[in-house]
Amino acid sequence: MWPPFLYAPSPLVAALTGACVPALAVLALPEFRGGNLAYSKFVRASGAGALLPLLPSRAGMLVSYAPALAAALASFAVPGAVEGPRARLLCAAVAAHLLKRVLEVLLVHRYSGSMPLATALLISSCHLFNAVAMIYVQRLSRGLPEPAVDLLFPGVLAFAVGAAGNFYHHLLLSRLRAGGGGGDKGYRIPRGGLFGLVACPHYLFEIVAFFGFAMIAQTVYALVVAVGSAAYLAGRSSATRKWYASKFEEFPATVKALVPYVW
Repeated sequence: MWPPFLYAPSPLVAALTGACVPALAVLALPEFRGGNLAYSKFVRASGAGALLPLLPSRAGMLVSYAPALAAALASFAVPGAVEGPRARLLCAAVAAHLLKRVLEVLLVHRYSGSMPLATALLISSCHLFNAVAMIYVQRLSRGLPEPAVDLLFPGVLAFAVGAAGNFYHHLLLSRLRAGGGGGDKGYRIPRGGLFGLVACPHYLFEIVAFFGFAMIAQTVYALVVAVGSAAYLAGRSSATRKWYASKFEEFPATVKALVPYVW
C-alpha cells in the first residue's frame, strides 16, 4: 500500500525538507520561551525599539506576505510547474491564502507603531520559501503512484474551513481595536466566536488551513510545513495568552491558549 504522504526520491526534496525542519524549530521554540518575533503586540516586549530600520506595521506585514503571493501566482505561468488537479489546487490554495493575508493587511487589520525590517524580511523569507518549495516538491512528486487514501477533497474542505474561520476571527479582532480604549495601544480582551474558549482561535483555524495544504498536496514536505507551522502558532498562542493575562486582571482563567478545553 502506497503511503498517504508522498516522498519523491530526490536529493533536492531531502535538502528542502532538511532545511525546513530546523528553520521552523528555530522559529517555534523561542515563542514558548518568551523570545517572540517582534510584530503585533510583541514589538516592545521583544525590545524591537533597538532594531533599526523600522517600517510602519502595515508596510512590514505587506513585505511579509506580498513576495510569496507573487511567487505563487507566477507559478501558474511557469511551463510545467503546475500540472494535474492536485498541483493546481495546491497552488491555488497557497495563492488564495496569501492573497487573503494581503487583503486583510490592506483592508481589515488595525495597526499601531512600527515593525522591524529584519522581522518583516524573516517572515517574508519563510513564507516565500515554503510556498515555492511546496509547489516545486509537488512538481517533483509527479509520476509517483497516487496514495491509497485520497485526501485531496477533504483537504480542500479543511483549507476552506480554516481560511473562513481565520478571517472571521481576524475581523472580530479588527473591530475590537477599532473600538479603542483599554489595555495597551487599544487592545482589549477579545469577545465573540471562539474567543470565549481560546485566546487565539485565528491561529487554530490557520493551523487547520495549513493541514489543508498538506492533505491537498499529500507530500511529506507539505506535512512538515503544517506540523512546523502548528508548533510555531502554538508557541505564539501560548505567549499571547500570557500577554492578555498580564495586561488584564479580569482575563478568564478558563480561556485556553489554542485548543478549546484542552490547552
